[in-house]
Amino acid sequence: MSSTLQQARKDFLALVERLRPDLHRYCARMVGSVIDGEDVVQDTLARGYYELSGLQEPPALRAWLFRIAHNRALDYLRRYERRMSEPLDPESDTTTATASDQLIDRESDPGLILPREQAVTLAVARFSELVPTQRSSVILKDVLDYSLEEIASALELSIPAVKAALHRGRTRLHALATVDGGVDADVMPPKISPAVRRYAALFNARDWDAVRAMLIDDVRLEVMDATSRRGRKEVGVYFSRYAGREGWHMVAAWLDGREGLAVFDSPQGSGGRPSGGKPVNFIELTVSGDGIAITRIRDFHHVWYLTADARIMLART
Repeated sequence: MSSTLQQARKDFLALVERLRPDLHRYCARMVGSVIDGEDVVQDTLARGYYELSGLQEPPALRAWLFRIAHNRALDYLRRYERRMSEPLDPESDTTTATASDQLIDRESDPGLILPREQAVTLAVARFSELVPTQRSSVILKDVLDYSLEEIASALELSIPAVKAALHRGRTRLHALATVDGGVDADVMPPKISPAVRRYAALFNARDWDAVRAMLIDDVRLEVMDATSRRGRKEVGVYFSRYAGREGWHMVAAWLDGREGLAVFDSPQGSGGRPSGGKPVNFIELTVSGDGIAITRIRDFHHVWYLTADARIMLART
């Protein structure tokens, strides 16, 4: 391995540590889900590390990674046929930009600029209302505060095209806010499965034998960015990490339409809920067809940034 490639890989790994939260914020808003967004991040990093060895010259890593993330997000949308009202072709909403669109500058359009706090707290799924290039440009500029030049490099667009996409995307988001009053109403999810409620109760009671008994023999475990295991015996080792910690409490919850456990570091309060604070983690659970056992566990403990922008809906007691 050449010294240049070795250095490029070191730079890549160092950048990834700093950039992962931004990549996740980008990917989550591109695909409309913080959980699916993490899958796209994992795919992006694996693809980037693999492709790096085939490059003759080290790329500008930040823009290069966001370009990969953008393309992987589009592939995800196509693969699962999450169709929008306009084509997924990333150039489709810029190639027909009018001359006036091309001259729009963000500083000259203050009524449409999204304040960063508003852009960050806007529901992740709301960005799905925008076509891809508008979505990418608004996320990179208004959520992540990237420069026009950085956005143009990441998306391989001209700066006038980025300005046009920003204008159209912001206009669309403002129009949506006008229609619904700017409120992103939470949709009441289905009832939490009895199995998930029981799993949470047993977890909180630290009754590990009963927790293990709820797993199917071929249960699958993914501790994201750490390990994967299969089979009740192998997965049983996973619970020792929680057994050795103090102060956590689980609440049955929904995130992105998936049920599981919201993990809190705060102590349990009245009504069986934490006394305050936000969830620090989410554990996705898949229940068997008969609604009795747990077939799959996905724990996001190591990707701490996942819950930062997540709208986790706690089950009613």
